[in-house]
Amino acid sequence: MATRLVQINMKARDDSALGRFWAEALGWGVDSEGPGVTHLEPVGFECPDPAAVCIDIVAHPEPKTVKNRVHLDLATTSPAHQAELVARLKALGATLADVGQGDVPWTVMADPEGNEFCVLEPRPVYRGAGPVAAVVVDCTDPREMARFWDAAMDWTLHDVTDPHARMRSAEEVGPYLEFVRTPDTKTVWNRVHLDVRPYPGDDPAAEAARLRALGATDPDIDRSAVPWTVLADPEGNEFCLLAPR
Repeated sequence: MATRLVQINMKARDDSALGRFWAEALGWGVDSEGPGVTHLEPVGFECPDPAAVCIDIVAHPEPKTVKNRVHLDLATTSPAHQAELVARLKALGATLADVGQGDVPWTVMADPEGNEFCVLEPRPVYRGAGPVAAVVVDCTDPREMARFWDAAMDWTLHDVTDPHARMRSAEEVGPYLEFVRTPDTKTVWNRVHLDVRPYPGDDPAAEAARLRALGATDPDIDRSAVPWTVLADPEGNEFCLLAPR
């Protein structure tokens, strides 16, 4: 058994408005899954497909209070493209953000609800990945996070070092999943988290048990109102195990 990363779940006070921002930012389509849930995916996309990691934006009344531990890195193809994208995102409502990055070649921004993301300078490794170069998870131990997620999913683990680890779908398409060492630690539940899905025919209960054996835990949150399984990785980052599809 194995899972694969299928989407990012992002909380928002106004899911429709934030959905419109990210749809315009990425050039994706918008589909409402019901009151309070806005789903984003590339136009013509058929899920599941490793060529993209979709986004679910879910209405939640609590405001953002701390820096997110999960964020998106957007790809560019040239310095001119990077400058143009930053200008376009500002026009859509994004702002420049300071998370202590210092003098770096990428641009740190925040969406209209304050969620941090980066517009990267051109990097050959992300060529062909699509508008999202990587889904980035802050952590204290990239090696341990890589160990867990490498066993949890059927994605391919690439480079692993003390400060950084990177993996990508087995088909070598779509964005990367990256773990970056940061000095801060998790203090509140994550407003942005990963959603993974088993393959058709897999037993969700057995898959949840396998993930727990690898080091996942059950977070102390109310899960009574959802049909999927909510777990946390070895550093306490919540993630959802969806039904097979």
